[in-house]
Amino acid sequence: MTEVPAGFSEVVGEFPVPGEPVEVVAWGGGHIHDTFRALYRLSPGGGMAAFVHQRVNEDVFPDLDGLMDNLARVTAHLCKGDPRPRRALELMPATDGRPYVRDSAGRAWRTFPFVPFTTTQEEASTLELAESAARAFGAFQKAVVDLPGPRLHEVIPGFHDTPSRFETFRRALAGDRQRRAADCRPEVDFALAHEDLCQVLLGPHRDGVFPERLAHNDAKLNNVLLDSDSGEAMCVVDLDTVMPALSLYDFGDLVRTASHHAAEDTTVLSEVRVDAELLVALGRGYLAEAGEFLTDAEKELLLDAGRLIAFETGLRFLTDHLQGDTYFKVHRPNHNLHRCRTQFALVADLEARDQELRTLLEKV
Repeated sequence: MTEVPAGFSEVVGEFPVPGEPVEVVAWGGGHIHDTFRALYRLSPGGGMAAFVHQRVNEDVFPDLDGLMDNLARVTAHLCKGDPRPRRALELMPATDGRPYVRDSAGRAWRTFPFVPFTTTQEEASTLELAESAARAFGAFQKAVVDLPGPRLHEVIPGFHDTPSRFETFRRALAGDRQRRAADCRPEVDFALAHEDLCQVLLGPHRDGVFPERLAHNDAKLNNVLLDSDSGEAMCVVDLDTVMPALSLYDFGDLVRTASHHAAEDTTVLSEVRVDAELLVALGRGYLAEAGEFLTDAEKELLLDAGRLIAFETGLRFLTDHLQGDTYFKVHRPNHNLHRCRTQFALVADLEARDQELRTLLEKV
């Protein structure tokens, strides 16, 4: 067995896992929590069972009780509503019913049964994969439409409050503590010229055109578990950001991350071009499930949601660049500025090809 992570031995006995662990390894590529997969021997000479144990990052999620209440309610609802195996992430409560336990250092731990025979992918390498992943997010949203009250906790308040993020950008620009504004004037001008995008979804929502629902709020391809053999999407994971929101935020994130083939931090901006076939596959998959509850007004705003989320993300990168790279990890000079340029290039491509792409989505 590899070196046991700090706190693991103290808490593992508080969850109803079988026997003693025979292997514990770091698992996944997440940047927030510390995640480990543990193998347990069911009995002498018997089979094995695997579980995922996570040390929760309370710096990112300080409202731990709210976070875990959300997670427990959402996962229980998903598991209750779908009798098929491996279609929903399942939270394993501790033996006393608590959704998490703390080790002697005060660190919070939670446990999930490991979903076997699954994998994840970072990029939509095929149209079938794009459609399947988008269908998974649409199915997730459809499954939680009828989640009983009360309203879920906003564990990251204002996560998609784009007007508020724009004001944060404006203050960072005015302060210019790092003296970087002069070197990113084209990006600053692009942001200022697109302030009206901040209201493209919030405006109609505020006017009562469509309601608040629940969204995943981090709808990326690598948050979908795929069957290792068939490549079929099995379930959506990383549910910490599930909060009250607008449904189209998730489709917007799919457009931002999976409708093109460029890396998020590419310096070759000519690579940032929407693949029309990928976009149609995303729309087809998402609407196959979410189309049952979305309003006509929401369906008309699918492309606008992509522009909004790409703009909001680019704005966050630009703000962090102006503030001295205090939020996003950077690995080279001007890394956040390069990320910003990628997002703004995607916005520009969506705008330049608006009629072409909108017509394709309308046909879906």
